[in-house]
Amino acid sequence: MRVATPVLFQARTPHRVVELDVDEPRAGEVRVRMAASGVCHSCLYAMNGQHAGIPMPIVLGDEGAGVVESVGPGVTSVAEGDHVIVSWAPGCDRCRTCRQGAPALCAAQPPLGRMADGATRFHIDGAEVFHYGPATNAPLTVLNERAVVTVDPRIPLDLAALIGCAGATGVGAVRNTARVRAGESMAVVGCGGVGISALHAGALAGAYPIVAVDVVPAKFPALMSLGATHCVDATEDDAVARVLEITGGGADYAFVTSSAPPAFPLATRALAARGTCVLIAGYPDGATLSFDPGHLLNGERRIIASKYGSSNPPVDFPDLVGLYLAGRLRLDDLVSRRWRIDQVDEAYDALRSGTETRGLIVFE
Repeated sequence: MRVATPVLFQARTPHRVVELDVDEPRAGEVRVRMAASGVCHSCLYAMNGQHAGIPMPIVLGDEGAGVVESVGPGVTSVAEGDHVIVSWAPGCDRCRTCRQGAPALCAAQPPLGRMADGATRFHIDGAEVFHYGPATNAPLTVLNERAVVTVDPRIPLDLAALIGCAGATGVGAVRNTARVRAGESMAVVGCGGVGISALHAGALAGAYPIVAVDVVPAKFPALMSLGATHCVDATEDDAVARVLEITGGGADYAFVTSSAPPAFPLATRALAARGTCVLIAGYPDGATLSFDPGHLLNGERRIIASKYGSSNPPVDFPDLVGLYLAGRLRLDDLVSRRWRIDQVDEAYDALRSGTETRGLIVFE
């Protein structure tokens, strides 16, 4: 089947919308008609040439939802017509970490840009076009059946798309990785889509205070309505002192959702004794971070990482959908703007500017 799709042919150049041939799903695969795809920083790194080894041409997109259009031989977990959220971490279902419920740490990843059999399912005039993970920026994409999770059709698919990365990552970091308890304090450094999801999860957990730290004060009223109890301008010289004051000596947890160089040191300096810095943000290849080891040692402070919110998508995605349907997870407020497929570059430019929380590419 042929569909108009934005394809990145070279880093640091605009996408081209081309007629892309999408193969039929093979054994254990599904083909999904996408409803919406999230605009994510990970793809921005590929566009900027900050991730090495990305094969080109490639279809980007690692967050999305849609409807199963067809299934390949042997598929049993989903059927044609199912509403699904796409996971960028399907895992192999055989290695130790997958069996522990951590597919994002799978030890048997497929070749970069390809399906598990080493081939692509996208072509232009017979030439291969590569997949950026699930390649959700294509209106029609082929995935391993483990990369899709069936969800309640009552959730709008454009909002369900946000669970596929931002929602699962931010909420999961609080719920699964840190396991924040009622009454514990937390700061979120960087309040885009992932950061807002973490704020929301903190409020659901009963954390207090919840400090939103961001470089765009214009966001603060919205952040207060989404779970933050206090807001701090990260550009101010006394930003760390403000967090320490608000939390009464430091945050029990500081979540770093921004790869901006000042974010990580700010988070570690704002920790309470025995506090934990949770590193969520993805970084360009070769990035380094620094911290004062004496500050960590003398306060028994810790640094831990959270990949994909330590999520197990078949379990966590339906849970988050349930929270949305119960009115407790406000996905509507994560979306700052919706874009057409011919506006992909504008969407990523808006994300690059830092003013967007989460843009969505919506397919009609």
